[in-house]
Amino acid sequence: MMPSDPPPRWLTTVVCLVVTAHVGIVAWVSYANSPNLDELAHLPAGISHWEFGQFELYRVNPPLVRMAAALPVLCTDAVHDWSGWDDRLYSRPEFWVGRSFIRNNGPDASRYFSLARLACLPFSVAGCLVCFRWASELYGWRSGLLSLLLYSSCPNLIAWGASITPDAASAATGLLAAWTYFRWLGVPTLRWAVIASAALGLAMLTKSTWVFLLLIFPLQWIAFRIICRPKPAEGGRPPAWHLVAILVVGVYIVNLGYGFERSFTRLGQFSFISRVLSGEDAPPQGGNRFAGTVYGMVPVPLPAAYVLGIDVQRYDFERGKWSYLRGEMKKGGWWWYYIYGILVKTPLGTLGLIAAAMLSAACSMRAIGRRRLVDDILLLAPAIFVITLVSSQTGFNRYVRYVLPVMPFLYVFTGRIACAVQGRKLLRAAVVGLLVFSVVESAAVLPHSMSFFNLTAGGPHGGPRHLLDANIDWAQDLIFLKRWHARHPAKRPLHVAYFGDWDVPPAAIGIDADQIPKQDLSRPGGVYLRPGWYAVSINYVHGYRYFDGDQPVYGYFARLVPVDYAGYSIAIYRVDQ
Repeated sequence: MMPSDPPPRWLTTVVCLVVTAHVGIVAWVSYANSPNLDELAHLPAGISHWEFGQFELYRVNPPLVRMAAALPVLCTDAVHDWSGWDDRLYSRPEFWVGRSFIRNNGPDASRYFSLARLACLPFSVAGCLVCFRWASELYGWRSGLLSLLLYSSCPNLIAWGASITPDAASAATGLLAAWTYFRWLGVPTLRWAVIASAALGLAMLTKSTWVFLLLIFPLQWIAFRIICRPKPAEGGRPPAWHLVAILVVGVYIVNLGYGFERSFTRLGQFSFISRVLSGEDAPPQGGNRFAGTVYGMVPVPLPAAYVLGIDVQRYDFERGKWSYLRGEMKKGGWWWYYIYGILVKTPLGTLGLIAAAMLSAACSMRAIGRRRLVDDILLLAPAIFVITLVSSQTGFNRYVRYVLPVMPFLYVFTGRIACAVQGRKLLRAAVVGLLVFSVVESAAVLPHSMSFFNLTAGGPHGGPRHLLDANIDWAQDLIFLKRWHARHPAKRPLHVAYFGDWDVPPAAIGIDADQIPKQDLSRPGGVYLRPGWYAVSINYVHGYRYFDGDQPVYGYFARLVPVDYAGYSIAIYRVDQ
């Protein structure tokens, strides 16, 4: 399948230009958006890791990304307040500490978050380069360039690459781990084994989802040896001791990242809160179903904070939360939520190219040979596992970013279509057209990539019909509201109902506005609004319930027509006498 023509001299220049453009766009978005709801907890948590060498804050996720983000902020005069620190099992003190950080630093807080975001740009660069390299090795340099363009223009990777949440970084490091392991399978040298183990450790330090690579890698090794039966002339069979070394060193790097804090704690000594680990009848202060059993004596080869973070995630899914899909709010979720989310939040041109690549692979399955088929299976296995794992957790569905690590694997796979259409002018023109359409559709919403929805979904303004929460409105447009407020001095008074104002109040960045009163739609006489201007988060307009006790107290704005928008997540209304 791989074309024999060598890459042209200009390819390196083009790759550098594309990566540079991607970095520039992500940096632009980093400065344009206000701190989102999770970031305000990630940054002070990362600072605490450096200052105290402890990892209790935000232990629900591994610390690599937030520690990288905190580095430039450590060199500033940012004020830190640790008085909200609480060691209870499910207190989530990182959000209390984050609120203190916003309150104590005022308008300067946005600048600190922008600096922190820029420190995460190397993850985006690594993702671009690995995507290009893997696709080029599998299908040729044209495929590598196509995959790179899909990755670098992906609105979801841009949006979360401009955030200090771990989602985009985990997409990049997961792809890096899978590619280096794939290279070791094909060229089983000690050098590639060392590189693969380091990449595995980095991926696991980015997001706990990648702990399952400890299971996926052995299964891939077994499948490769059984199906391919590589001969010495082809590189030989990857030895078992290399595999063991990759897994062991990868786990060692995870422990090293945590400073070996309570590593190898016995399983029975933990205090868990999830039913699957604590037991059905565990007390409110936590329990451990393994205590007093032979399993409880086993030392866990991971840091205690890593294990307890997985426990907290499991607890969240077990207790359930409110979820929204296609106009329906319910407690719990849908197994098809993330698949649907990918379909409405991915550019149409990209979806067309992915479909074409799948069709091409299906039509050429018999002709590509056993080894090429195995290569495709090894490539897609991590993506299939992630989408299956996340879709099986139906306690709640809120964030399509949970399956963001799936996308780079799809982009590498989609690169094959560039090879398949060589010599077919009409098909090649169609591929180029879909690619251009995809890039333009993504660029049209910049710097509001977090609110991206494709044209079939109705674009960003039509997005709320499909998804809410971090898929469109995650407190990222407060700076745009401030600019709108400054550009329209005559449009006073301004009243605001801002999603996330419990964490990032508008006054924190200098917006002089009143809180819109919460009013019950069902009360006699309806609602009363004073004349003036009203800025309302899209989540509130559509009655989104984030906390269990939330009620749709701003849903009456759905009856009004917005006169303007700040970004795509804040609708602005005028109410006259």
